[in-house]
Amino acid sequence: MSSSISLYAGKTALAEIRKNGLSSEQIVAMAGASGGPKWFTLFGLDKYLFGDFFKSRKKILHTIGSSAGSWRLACFAQKDPVAAIERLAKFYSNESYSENPDVNEISDKADDLLKKVLGENGAQEIAENPLIQSHFIVARAKGLVASENKKLQMSGLICAASLNAASKKLLNLFFQRYVFFNQKGHPEFNYSYFDYQHPSTRYLPLSKHNVHQVLMASGAIPMVLRGISEISGSDPGIYRDGGIIDYHMDINFGGQGLILYPHFFPTIKSGWFDKGLKYRKANPNNFNNVVLITPSASHVAQLPYGKISDRNDFANFDTETRIRYWQTILSESEKMAEDFSQLIEKNIGIDQIKPIESIL
Repeated sequence: MSSSISLYAGKTALAEIRKNGLSSEQIVAMAGASGGPKWFTLFGLDKYLFGDFFKSRKKILHTIGSSAGSWRLACFAQKDPVAAIERLAKFYSNESYSENPDVNEISDKADDLLKKVLGENGAQEIAENPLIQSHFIVARAKGLVASENKKLQMSGLICAASLNAASKKLLNLFFQRYVFFNQKGHPEFNYSYFDYQHPSTRYLPLSKHNVHQVLMASGAIPMVLRGISEISGSDPGIYRDGGIIDYHMDINFGGQGLILYPHFFPTIKSGWFDKGLKYRKANPNNFNNVVLITPSASHVAQLPYGKISDRNDFANFDTETRIRYWQTILSESEKMAEDFSQLIEKNIGIDQIKPIESIL
């Protein structure tokens, strides 16, 4: 019988799993990629991970995410993580807009959505969580890409994409990586590929006063949402989607133990501008201790339209059709949770884990 999940593991992770199986205690960190509504396909798996898999955990777990990954992991760090991710799924999947929404309408709706997800105490719970050490990635814009004038911003993005195609390191001319992390934790991740000639990554603490701003910034897609002009405790500037730099977390996770990475595709792209660059490959050395979980090809094939949800659905479907389709994606995501729990509890499918190098 086919499984709804596919698993890939780096060399270190694969050797560890073959020897000792896979359990929550082996996991030291979890990653969450950008991807907007693509994350709906992971909803059931997220609920299982947040609610059962890590339920009895006693030692610190580091998490790192950008954009939608930040929002998912922000749910994980709240007092009731399952309720939080259910709120995110409910309000996001039922979102609707006017016929031709502008940046302000989309931004205002996103702001309202995040308020519902965080509730009254969510920001403080995230900033002060003693076990879930959150790291949220944001991109501080430079030059034209910092402008809210669409023509100027688009010109800057075209320049950034062109130079990025020549060298990833040149993206530093347009964006600076900021990592906001739980005050009780400390940065655990190495971003050497982006720190060309001058170390540019800034690490700043999360607080109950800036969690909302940081998360809004981490998901502020250029040309779609307003940039965030102020983050409490940070430098002046315009902050945009962290996925511009770290789209699929092609970073050196470092440390000892395994990294759990639920992902939408069996594909890793370093940054937002790398999506169409077939020659821009992820670094296999960054994934030695990573366990990547994705929807299987057979699972995706049986979904409506034979694909997972994405932002294009806003344009390709009327509101009623899109919402109905997205509810199906959310419902079908429970199968991934069921199959992963079978792997954890009964080792079913553990012999089917593939080397992660096969997809990099």
